Amino acid sequence: MNSRTESELALCSIEQASALLRARKISPVELTEAALARVERLNPGLNAFLTILAEPARKEARAAEREIARRRWRGPLHGIPISLKDNFWTRGIRTTAGSKILKDFAPREESEIARRLAAAGAILIGKTNMHEFAYGITSENPHFGPARNPWNRERITGGSSGGSAAAVAAGMGLGSMGTDTGGSIRIPSALCGVTGLKPTFGLTSVAGVIPLSESLDHAGPLARSAVDVCILLEALAGDYPKGQVRPDYRKLRRAPRRFRIGRPREYFYERLDDEVRAQLEGAARCLGSLGGRVEEISVPGLAQAADAGTTIALAEATRYHEARGWFPARAGDYGDDVRGRLEMGMKVSAVDYLRAMEVRGEARRELDAVFEGVDAIIAPASPIPAPRIGESELTIAGSKLPVRALLVGTSRPANVSGHPAISIPCGFTPDGLPVGLQLIGPRWGEARLLAIAAAYQRATDWHLRRPPLDQEAAGGEKSVVSRRARH
Repeated sequence: MNSRTESELALCSIEQASALLRARKISPVELTEAALARVERLNPGLNAFLTILAEPARKEARAAEREIARRRWRGPLHGIPISLKDNFWTRGIRTTAGSKILKDFAPREESEIARRLAAAGAILIGKTNMHEFAYGITSENPHFGPARNPWNRERITGGSSGGSAAAVAAGMGLGSMGTDTGGSIRIPSALCGVTGLKPTFGLTSVAGVIPLSESLDHAGPLARSAVDVCILLEALAGDYPKGQVRPDYRKLRRAPRRFRIGRPREYFYERLDDEVRAQLEGAARCLGSLGGRVEEISVPGLAQAADAGTTIALAEATRYHEARGWFPARAGDYGDDVRGRLEMGMKVSAVDYLRAMEVRGEARRELDAVFEGVDAIIAPASPIPAPRIGESELTIAGSKLPVRALLVGTSRPANVSGHPAISIPCGFTPDGLPVGLQLIGPRWGEARLLAIAAAYQRATDWHLRRPPLDQEAAGGEKSVVSRRARH
């Protein structure tokens, strides 16, 4: 690997690795071997992967090496090792959705996302752990064990894409794909200190994804930076409406000169950990120093939107599992929390569901109107740092609140409305746990949203910090050392 250590290769960005690969200063084989070495060393303690594809990945890496040597470069993902959440179909490869029911399921077809990543030359190194059937927010899996947070293994990763976030944070692949129905990309990204994007509803395909709630499900990328997320999104995105700008990672090098940030006076900031609040205030000041005008806005329908999302998800999830013949016929094969929520879904009436769908339309229109005056909304990606595994309640502002409600509350409105939202690291607690900033943008406005996020990340170094995994390992290698943050 020339003078580069395993960690230096595995922890570099997609953008950096792509440039080195194209210039043939490193090879896809070296990069893939570095990622696989970290999987072998770190996954037993983190439980981020359910299936490891070492030999197929090595075969793909050798093929990519030959193609690049012949100047048949497919683009910035060519030769890049990535992972997929285990609810994306992969032809002939086990796809469990984190469940006992599908523990031996190997699809005969490929999901559209897996197909697009393969066509772009990305190398699949494995399938990641997740909350069972994506129906939870902690990735505490009763069948495969919990995914563990690389910053503190006694803490949750968040969910349901917890294995994907842990893998990226730990350098077990340079990017991953997750799904987001009520925050399942953004929450683990925030708790694990990585960058995760939920795109506009319908922009990325969920064909071949085992669903949770078909009218709320989104598929999106997790990586180490907004630029890397953009690189992944470019390979995944479908068509944009006429007049809308497609994201281009090369254009993210230019910061937007002026932009407007809305801070809602309702909902998002009502139940917030004090340290998270302090980090968000620092992030808002930083955005202001970059040319952003932060102003207070009113979005009174946010709480109703979140409640509507819960009702929709309960009904649609139960209907899917009922239609597959799994529930209630195989109720005993579900974990307690997922079985309980499926039982709750049986009690949602048609009137409740239709009323929730009406609220969804109202929420979309309300946010569309808000984005006529601002470029993005600033909010917490998670109102709390990562709780301990098994912790079901936390005290915030003197009130005991369920962890699930806290985690999903700040994320679900963007699922209901379908607007794009990104989580980016914006600080750490005194205990060394990451804090995530959420930016929500107008529908089809990923290019502007990513430009603001990239500008923030050029001005700070939170996204460059790495968990202390290399120092923990016996004879561990040096890891990437961050500069002091500037905001």
